[in-house]
Amino acid sequence: MKIQKAAEDYLEAMLMMKEKHGFIRSIDVAEQLGVTKPSVSYTTKRLRENGYITMDKEGLITLTDSGMEIASRMYERHKLLTEFFIALGVDEKTAREDACKVEHDLSEKTFDAICRHAKRGFE
Repeated sequence: MKIQKAAEDYLEAMLMMKEKHGFIRSIDVAEQLGVTKPSVSYTTKRLRENGYITMDKEGLITLTDSGMEIASRMYERHKLLTEFFIALGVDEKTAREDACKVEHDLSEKTFDAICRHAKRGFE
């Protein structure tokens, strides 16, 4: 199933919240992404309907296996691309922002080539 970029961003942000706080709340996702609570409510509803997350009675969010797979893939792409851009001489803030823009549109073939190149440079 093809997932939209915005949904990938939400899942990635949720994984980051889980790693940072040990739990995922809508308010934290809204803050992380700089969006409104109604936007988060709308998107989390869609993510639940598509089986990427679950929510308990208290509103805590849990990534399902399929949600975690997408979130992990995007987060790894983001981290590697950020490191790669920094290695090229880009400042950290710009590198993070650009990695976020590129991580969704980059083909698997090009990403794999960057990984191979980066590994040579980081070793």
